Amino acid sequence: MVEWKTIGEICKPITPPKKIPTKDYLDAGLFPVIDQGQNMIIAFTNDASSLNPNDEYILFGDHTRFVKYYNGCFAQGADGLKILKVNSGIVPRYFFFAFQNIEVPTRGYSRHWSIAKSLLIPIPSFEEQNRIVGILDTFTDSIENLKQQIAQRRKQFEFYRDQLLDLEGKEGVEMKTLGEIGKCCAGATPSTKIKAYWDGGIIPWMSSGEIHQGIVKYTSNFITQLGYNNSSTKMLPINTVVIALAGQGKTRGTVAITNIDLCTNQSLCGVIINRCDILNKYIYYYLKTRYQDLRRVSSGDGTRGGLNLKMIASYKFPYIPLSEQQRIVSILDTFEASISNLEAQLAQRQKQYEYYRNRLLSFGNGDGES
Repeated sequence: MVEWKTIGEICKPITPPKKIPTKDYLDAGLFPVIDQGQNMIIAFTNDASSLNPNDEYILFGDHTRFVKYYNGCFAQGADGLKILKVNSGIVPRYFFFAFQNIEVPTRGYSRHWSIAKSLLIPIPSFEEQNRIVGILDTFTDSIENLKQQIAQRRKQFEFYRDQLLDLEGKEGVEMKTLGEIGKCCAGATPSTKIKAYWDGGIIPWMSSGEIHQGIVKYTSNFITQLGYNNSSTKMLPINTVVIALAGQGKTRGTVAITNIDLCTNQSLCGVIINRCDILNKYIYYYLKTRYQDLRRVSSGDGTRGGLNLKMIASYKFPYIPLSEQQRIVSILDTFEASISNLEAQLAQRQKQYEYYRNRLLSFGNGDGES
């Protein structure tokens, strides 16, 4: 027997503890300070009196799209967050999974408690709730474990990458510029007002945001040959190192390497290496370690700054024997392959979790008891 009840019937919002003022934010601390938004954790605090209740409660965000457990403190401006106390007879973790499994209609870009509280959730027996929680927790535990493994492997990768490529000033290491070993060229954007430049296009065209792939295997947009002919964008061969000249937030100075032939927009520079004694992947890995320095040398401050082709062409890197380049690339490729394998496992486990969550929580359409 399954009852259908509204969210407002089975839980109620409770007043959170005091909120953490901005002046008390810490870079590190015992408890996270959370706010609405995708990142949630914006700072830390050691003030236990501000700590939200434990995992008997659910956190709901008006102005973002999540329902979570979170043992943290509210930021001063977190007016869109609510703590929900679940009624007795309902397993809090079951409610958490069931709430996640329904789509809350949005009002603009937000979803509000006034809407969410009227939505129906299936309530099976207490025993069935616990059985479902046990199955789904097996998946979520596995997902969290994989996330931790990925985070740890990335830290290892970054440590060895930085150690292996800390070559400047070392005995016998010569510095060369990127302009000495290849051609630096920026892309362009065909007019978006002319459909014939885009509709039915088959030429991959890379935008600035896609540089965060690292190894670029796809583009979201394609242009036609006509669009290519009527713009100054240029085809970049496989294994071209690409550097973001500009971009909002953290994009500028980010480096990628292409895994397909493509062209780019004007905010990206392709470094086409034309020497057989230089490995493209070596340059890619080295420039990944120089992110902060690339941002430093760019013109202007903050997000208004920008790199240009002259800066890229004059940027120096440590020239070392090909055999040493190959050794470094081999070590770092092994780490990247391991991370990619873990990420593939994570994606598969998340799909399994969503499949079983949907299956276990499908009790009918909520028109009555089932």
